[in-house]
Amino acid sequence: MKFEELPVALRYLRKSIKYWPIPVVTTISLKQSPFMVLVSCLLSLRTRDETTYAASKRLFALARSPKKLLDLNPQQVETAIYPVAFYRNKTINLFEICRSLVNENKGMVPDSLDKLIRLKGVGRKTANLTLVLGHNKLGVCVDIHVHRIMNRWGYVQTKSPDETEKELRRKLPKRYWMEINNLLVSFGQNICKPQSPYCSKCGILEHCKQIGVNRYR
Repeated sequence: MKFEELPVALRYLRKSIKYWPIPVVTTISLKQSPFMVLVSCLLSLRTRDETTYAASKRLFALARSPKKLLDLNPQQVETAIYPVAFYRNKTINLFEICRSLVNENKGMVPDSLDKLIRLKGVGRKTANLTLVLGHNKLGVCVDIHVHRIMNRWGYVQTKSPDETEKELRRKLPKRYWMEINNLLVSFGQNICKPQSPYCSKCGILEHCKQIGVNRYR
């Protein structure tokens, strides 16, 4: 995909996204706090959206702030978030994060990338998504969908999500930073799937180099 074709592709996605399910962390962010965005993003790692949403609802029924979560015991949290992937490790991380927030940041979720990635279990994807959806601040959130699609389009040539983020920070106009994750996650979940994407249904196929696509529908 050429640089000048990107606005065309994103206009198509903005229209199409209305007909696709909203990613779960985006749904949670519409009416919730930065803490709840951070937690739901952590729960979503390696976990399907429907499982993340149900687990988030159960946990937030018990605790909606770092202080409240620290009033629970690990078994309560494990039971609430099961069966998200690595639920035991995520429980440990949640308690460590909450202790850090209460002891070092007055119970507030930091609004800077550097401070967020210092929290236990928080990588760049989670930190950037918390900035964008929780604090309404600039961030480039690159998950596996963004990484795959940007390389499939030929907009970047990278080997990891972190490399893709670095390239997008250099190349992608800042006006697209905050929406790129939501658009491409929805697109990746519904049309541009990892295996056998629905190229026959794609409205921007003419702009896609289909790099790495060996089979499609």
